[in-house]
Amino acid sequence: MRLPLLALLARGPAHGYELKQDLEQLLGAAYPQPNVGQIYVTLGRLEKTGLIEGEAIEQSSRPNKKVYHLTEAGHEALRSWFEETADEPRVRDEFFMKLALAPQTGLADQISLINRQRRQYLNTMRQLSKLAAAEDRDNRISHLLIEGAMLHLQADLDWLERCQEELEELQ
Repeated sequence: MRLPLLALLARGPAHGYELKQDLEQLLGAAYPQPNVGQIYVTLGRLEKTGLIEGEAIEQSSRPNKKVYHLTEAGHEALRSWFEETADEPRVRDEFFMKLALAPQTGLADQISLINRQRRQYLNTMRQLSKLAAAEDRDNRISHLLIEGAMLHLQADLDWLERCQEELEELQ
């Protein structure tokens, strides 16, 4: 949550609730909705580390609000983030660990595990399809997020098929 909030603040000053709304509008319903409390906690941490500064703004009919803006250190952290590549190979996959350990425990059948996981992936794909149909057609970012998730799920389904074929050959 840290770096996405910094990225939103790169446009200009904002308060926590505005940042929450901006994230929701940008990413749509497919992305887990941020909790406003989590946003304010993260903003507090970013302020303590010197990446942002907050300023209390008086409001006549409401409590004061705190508006945040990026510091130079925040701009630098954001520049560094955009330069980094996302290297997240899935070699620490919890499902695969279950699949590998099932025969040693005698508590689960590998093919049953695969079938259960396949059903889960298919259910998730159906949910994402419904989200895509309900999402505002003009929100290209949200549609790209949903499409990416579905492509990952399709790759996972293909991999499950490969696992099942391999395991059935061993039996």
